[in-house]
Formats: sequence, C-alpha cells, structure tokens
Amino acid sequence: MITAARSVSSDDATARAALKLGPKSLAERHRNLTLEGAPTLPAIDRYTGVLYDPLDAVGADPATRAWWAAHVVVQSAMFGPVGGGDPLPAYRLSHDSRLGVVRLATTWAGPSARVIAARSGGGLVLDLRSEGYRALGPVEDAVTLRVVSQDADGRRRALNHWNKTAKGRLVAALGAARPDVSDMATLVEWARTVGIVVDRVDGVWELVAESLGSAAGTASD
Repeated sequence: MITAARSVSSDDATARAALKLGPKSLAERHRNLTLEGAPTLPAIDRYTGVLYDPLDAVGADPATRAWWAAHVVVQSAMFGPVGGGDPLPAYRLSHDSRLGVVRLATTWAGPSARVIAARSGGGLVLDLRSEGYRALGPVEDAVTLRVVSQDADGRRRALNHWNKTAKGRLVAALGAARPDVSDMATLVEWARTVGIVVDRVDGVWELVAESLGSAAGTASD
C-alpha cells in the first residue's frame, strides 16, 4: 500500500486524480513520499475532525488514553487497522483513493477482518466506522450503530454528517468510564446508567445523539 501510494504521489497530476486533491491540498502528496522516518503521533492524536474532536485526546488523562489504546481500533486506508495508541506518520490516503491496480478493499478486507476479530478476543466488536471504511475490513458479527436524532415527541430520524460527532462522544464516554462491557446487554446497561440511549428498533441498534450531551465524560455543544 505504501509503495502504491508513493507511486501515485510522485507528481502533481497523478496525485490530484488518485488522491482527490485540490489546489490548496496538493502539497499533501509529499507526505506519502517520506513516510519512513517521518515524525509520528499516536493514532488518537494524529486524526482530527468531527469524529475525533470530542475525544480531546491531548487533554485526556493517562488512564483514559490507556483505555483507548487497549480498546479502540482505527481503520487506516494506508496502514489497515491500527490501535488507538499506535504511532503513525502524517499521510494522505482515503478509502476511496485510486491506486491503479491496487484496490484498497481487496487488499485490506481479509487482513483487517482477521486483525480486528483477533484483537477482540471473541468479545464484542462495536463497529463505528463509516460504510466506506467498513468495506476495508468487514467483521462478521460486529455490531453497528445507527445514530439518530429524537424530537420531543419521540420521533427519530437518522443523522448524516453529525453522526460522527455522536460516535466520537460515545468513545469519549467509554474512555472516561472504562466500563467492563462484554456484549450488547452490558453496553446498553452501562449506557443507561450514564444517560446514553442505546436501544434496538426493528432489528437495528440505534444511538440517540441528544442523549450524549448530558452523558458523563462527554463534550457538549
């Protein structure tokens, strides 16, 4: 994967098309050319955006960071499944990047699924990845959550972009509380005790976004 990414990043034209870079981000192709020996950060610090902002990873206490390192796996397009504490250099590659004959889903699906399943030790795998990244390593029997917004009358609607913030808040709450969760029953019970609503509706597990605002250990708007 590194070799393929380096190849398409070797000049502006191929990098623009393969990595979907605009004029302001074109210089990011150089990150893929200097991966070996580049400075690293733990994965929970390296990644940014609405999914990771609720973690406030830099300000988190050591026990919380240790829990994330032990329990959180991030699906990287470049490096596959990485632990929350694993050191990563800066790079530019997404699940939908085009690397010529190298197909990300084909390359990562088998190895990623095996690594994630092995890391879980046969326990609960709560899959919070987006659809594109789940395709890079589908895990049999993993539980996915649909993030929904619930109004005052109890009506629910699925969230799109802001579902990432809700997922980040859930991981922040888990890291702060560090509960002993082995299956969905214990996860639902723990969530109830801190005010987070996780329930099953028509065969689908749902996470109510509004319930995370008052949950212990999470950020609020």
